[in-house]
Amino acid sequence: LFAANHVQVKNPHLDTMEEDILYHFSLGTKTHNLPEMFGDIKFVCVGGSANRMRAFAQFIHQELQLPGNSEEIRDICEGTDRYCMYKVGPVLSISHGMGVPSISIMLHELIKLLHHAHCRDVVLFRIGTSGGVGLAPGTVVISSKAVDHSFHPQFEQVVLGKVITRSTELDEGLANELLQYSTELQDLPTVIGNTMCTHDFYEGQGRLDGALCSFSPEEKLEYLRKAHEAGVRNIEMESTVFAAMCRVCGLKAAVICVTLLNRFEGDQITTPHDVLVEYQQRPQVLVSHFIKKRLGLII
Repeated sequence: LFAANHVQVKNPHLDTMEEDILYHFSLGTKTHNLPEMFGDIKFVCVGGSANRMRAFAQFIHQELQLPGNSEEIRDICEGTDRYCMYKVGPVLSISHGMGVPSISIMLHELIKLLHHAHCRDVVLFRIGTSGGVGLAPGTVVISSKAVDHSFHPQFEQVVLGKVITRSTELDEGLANELLQYSTELQDLPTVIGNTMCTHDFYEGQGRLDGALCSFSPEEKLEYLRKAHEAGVRNIEMESTVFAAMCRVCGLKAAVICVTLLNRFEGDQITTPHDVLVEYQQRPQVLVSHFIKKRLGLII
């Protein structure tokens, strides 16, 4: 029997399988020695963009002052182009694509990977970008909970034709710890708030600039006002399933997204490229600081 702090899967059928192929990672329990490859993982950071997660892995490599050239880190999932994965010491950096279905598939295989590798005491972070709701661009939002389009902290999954609902509460202690650490860093305006997860970037987030739009600017603003009143401070497209799956499997998890714009003021992202690059580094800097604290590299 595994100790309680080992990564759990909630599927009785896995034990009866001779081999588990993690198809979208191009890894498997028979083709790879997963405990040897991944057994020392303590921190997993996931984000949408493959390039950004490679850059994060290189950044962490330098921050942890690990030996070797950070330019030469290898994509462990190079056998597939669905996701990329980089291992840097005790840190795993993985891309998840855009939207709930894409991150959901990745998370099933990631949680199984951590389980097969006998990992323990693992903390997961989603680092990404978002639209702010009443916040200045560049603000980092640590999610207190992920909410759906009706501002409820739940994720609905259709299983065998029936809707099942799972809670999307995130670890409060972890969120508060991250907020505390943000005060130790320069130029890192940070708040805790609810994060609304939608299934679309355009109409689903009340944008007026998509190929389709069936509502008025007034209706858009009314919806955003209601979201703000419900404690929503940013909008993205992955947090609910991330929170729900981590919660069911007993994994400590946090969602840390920077806002690229204030949705009360517009829909298009007009910020200059170099400013956007700096904004996108903010969640990475906060997570790096957290990891260095946990590893005892800084007081």
